[in-house]
Amino acid sequence: MPSTTFKNLNPEKRARVMAALLTEFSNHSLAEAQVARIVTAAGIARGAFYKYFDDLTDAYQTVYHEALAAVHRDVETTPSGVFTPATYYDAVVAFVDQFSNSQYDELIRRHYSENESLLPDHPVPVSLPAADWSAMVLSHATIKEIMLRPANRDAALTRFQQALQLLAE
Repeated sequence: MPSTTFKNLNPEKRARVMAALLTEFSNHSLAEAQVARIVTAAGIARGAFYKYFDDLTDAYQTVYHEALAAVHRDVETTPSGVFTPATYYDAVVAFVDQFSNSQYDELIRRHYSENESLLPDHPVPVSLPAADWSAMVLSHATIKEIMLRPANRDAALTRFQQALQLLAE
């Protein structure tokens, strides 16, 4: 994650760096990204980049987490303790609607098509009930399907809703 130095930047400079990261990772995969383009777009020195981030992967994860936080801002993502299929369905629809045509659209599409496999896995807590774990896995698979094949949106959501109902039974 970004350094304390980055977190303490004045808002204008931090926004410039984040905009440069968003542009770079929306237009190039993590494997093809270049620090040179980022520092030029942000108007910072190459050394400053490495004061803010460990490497390109760290910078990518920073902008990707910010994108997800922005898209999830109005979406309930925490299981309530009672498995409710509608909560998961509504969250997926809200997420898909939020990301479509947003400033993060290309970043998220590229994440699923090229970058996801290049990042470390984040383990799911073992305390998460099986139905909620299943619904979360299905949620992410449905989002990925819709993002990579937008024409399949309705079919993917229908299949997702049917699977959630099976989990509830």
